[in-house]
Amino acid sequence: MPSATPVHDWIVAILLVAGGFFMFVAGLGILRLPDVLIRMHASTKAGTVGAGLIFVAVALHFGDIATFSLCALTVVFLFLTVPVASHAIARAAYRMKVDLWEGTHLDEWKGQYAPMTKERADQP
Repeated sequence: MPSATPVHDWIVAILLVAGGFFMFVAGLGILRLPDVLIRMHASTKAGTVGAGLIFVAVALHFGDIATFSLCALTVVFLFLTVPVASHAIARAAYRMKVDLWEGTHLDEWKGQYAPMTKERADQP
């Protein structure tokens, strides 16, 4: 069921523009930030919020229960999986000794994880 009022159209448009802005910020963060951990933070936070806003706009625009259900499930899936995936990527990058930014003053993981070696990487 398409939108019936101009106010509804404005709300959908604002949500789409806000979602697009957050997605743009995520892409800009990937290009401009100095190391893998900081880039990952920008892409996961801003990317998840941007995608969530776009899915909310889609659900409001179409307004049927099937679309709303799929959008809600997708947003829940994103909010559950993105933090877990980003943690796994960060841990792997740290263990592979990816260089940290020279402006990093505190390394709370130092001494917590053994670095990955070729022999350890080949083991299951």
